[in-house]
Amino acid sequence: MKMDKIKIKDLEVFANHGVFPEETVLGQKFLVSCAIHLNTRKAGITDLLDESVNYGTICHLIKDEMEKNTFKLIESVAEHLAETVLESDPRIRQVDLEIKKPWAPIALPLDTASVEISRKWHEVYVAVGSNMGDKKRYIESALDGLAHTKGCRLLKVSKLIATEPYGRVEQDEFLNGAVKLETLLTPHELMDRLHELEKEAGRERTIHWGPRTLDLDILLYDHEIIEDDDLCVPHADMQNRTFVLGPMVEIAPHKRHPVSGKTMQEMLSELLADLT
Repeated sequence: MKMDKIKIKDLEVFANHGVFPEETVLGQKFLVSCAIHLNTRKAGITDLLDESVNYGTICHLIKDEMEKNTFKLIESVAEHLAETVLESDPRIRQVDLEIKKPWAPIALPLDTASVEISRKWHEVYVAVGSNMGDKKRYIESALDGLAHTKGCRLLKVSKLIATEPYGRVEQDEFLNGAVKLETLLTPHELMDRLHELEKEAGRERTIHWGPRTLDLDILLYDHEIIEDDDLCVPHADMQNRTFVLGPMVEIAPHKRHPVSGKTMQEMLSELLADLT
């Protein structure tokens, strides 16, 4: 759904960012513009400031963050500001940000150099599982680590279910579940973070479909289709796994698969029918 916008144009901030010493010591003027994506419907109906995002507050937030930090690149300034604005209020779903640097030191006539970025919260579903040691503790520790990961918010967690192992390797039964989260991380950044959490749990990738202390897989990332050598989204085999679809139906029964267009409930019903 297309969202409403609150726009701020060319906010002037004097700050110390740049590659050259004179830029970081003497400082210079920057111009910041941003478009904040949110739903203003309730604020428009009630005429209450508390139901919207105060653009004055956002302006002061941008000014304070630019003044108290020093970056070499305006690309870094933009990333930091976008993340700070997005995390400042849960109603803000996306921010389009432009930072202009007037009279950039390039020894040529120039009005401004600028960087423009767009960042937003992404909706992600992750499968969780364990079949070694204290399975519940491994999963709970991973969820706690994910909840405390910068740029991640844990929204829903399914119940954990005991399931028979998938594949042909003899091993103990699994505990499986699924979680819904929103994140500012890219798909590959999130995958790297999940691998870090698996490693912290002592996960060793030695036997395909073998026993593991912790298994974390990205099932869905927005409606994106990713087919890289090291990452496949949607998860390539989720439609064949009751231990994935069951927890997904609990937390997102009407969520649609971006390729087949089927809901989680429809996929689970079809899979159970095929298995009987």
